[in-house]
Amino acid sequence: MRNGGKVKADAIPPKGVYLPNRNIQTPEMTSPEYVQLSTAAAITLGIMPGNMYRCSCTRCLNILLTYPEGCRANCAYCGLARHREADRDYADRNFIRVDWPAVPMAEIAEKVGKDPENSPFHRMCISMITHPRSDEDTVTVLKTWTDHVDPDAIPISILSNPTTMGREDVKRLKDMGSDIFTVALDAATPAIFDRTRGKGVQSPHSWKKYWEVLLDARDIFGPQKFGAHIIVGMGETEHEILNLVQQLVDMGGHSHMFCFYPEQGSLMDHLPATPRDQWRRVQLARYLIDYCGVRVDQMKFDEEGRVSDFGMPRGELDTIIDAGIAFRTSGCPGKFAEDISACDRPYGDSPPSDIASYPFQPGQADLRKIRNQLDMEKPGEAYEEGEEFEELDS
Repeated sequence: MRNGGKVKADAIPPKGVYLPNRNIQTPEMTSPEYVQLSTAAAITLGIMPGNMYRCSCTRCLNILLTYPEGCRANCAYCGLARHREADRDYADRNFIRVDWPAVPMAEIAEKVGKDPENSPFHRMCISMITHPRSDEDTVTVLKTWTDHVDPDAIPISILSNPTTMGREDVKRLKDMGSDIFTVALDAATPAIFDRTRGKGVQSPHSWKKYWEVLLDARDIFGPQKFGAHIIVGMGETEHEILNLVQQLVDMGGHSHMFCFYPEQGSLMDHLPATPRDQWRRVQLARYLIDYCGVRVDQMKFDEEGRVSDFGMPRGELDTIIDAGIAFRTSGCPGKFAEDISACDRPYGDSPPSDIASYPFQPGQADLRKIRNQLDMEKPGEAYEEGEEFEELDS
């Protein structure tokens, strides 16, 4: 059962695109020849049929390295975790709520490379996993891409695996044309990291190593070209996570924020999703720190560490809330604006019925719902349950 044994023993050769199908034995696909794509990227690229709720496409081509033996880490919240070996082959595992079809990397690069200037994609991101070949294969996948697509036409992000990397690995990826380098800290504190990503779940990651590589990225990629992923709602206080956001900004980087959602099949799938009031406060405060010059020490927090004052006059705060950008998915920027992410990850951290990160510009009904969740409704503009769906129907 372990290390992709069933897949490798059967040695079924892949034929073109593999769409996740849990009724058959997964073919022996492996990077760098094969990579997996998010469902949204596959739909946008025309590889999978389907539509996305209120989205015409995704602006980021998310690529994931893949091996029959899968990721060798065991992060408690992740659908790709090692503990799932016995019940699901790696290429069939869900990740951030969706399936990831496997596709020949050359086919992807050739398809986008035909007309990159007019591509719907504003950015391409290579997501590494914990595997002995991950560093070497990331270089090969990146070279396959840049042989077909000019990095100036579609900038490149790297979602790294610090556990296997050194400073020279970071530099090589920069020298090959990568634009932004990110580290998935995910946990906001060392204790939560160790409990969910490290020794607490028999996983190889360490807080110290992740920070070493993040600091390397700061030095090599430079200001505004590095960042960290953080998941809200893993047991930290709002004060703790916003202190981390401030620390990243002070270093010259950015935070890319996710709302915790219990991933099916993960060790944490029995836990509730992050309460929306908590998520909205952190989402708004993070935006103020990242883009509006507000510092965490200007904000006020209650005895539970929750934001009680955002450190900005209410009139100015209302203008930012009404603009809606603070509540969109955060991540590496696209071509629209620095504070609008190309990596919109449609419904990666929530179902469409209760949107956490908006992969599109929120409408008026969406903003009334957001204000209701923040307990900051305007007089005479109370949110009515479900009105955002009624607005679409009309």
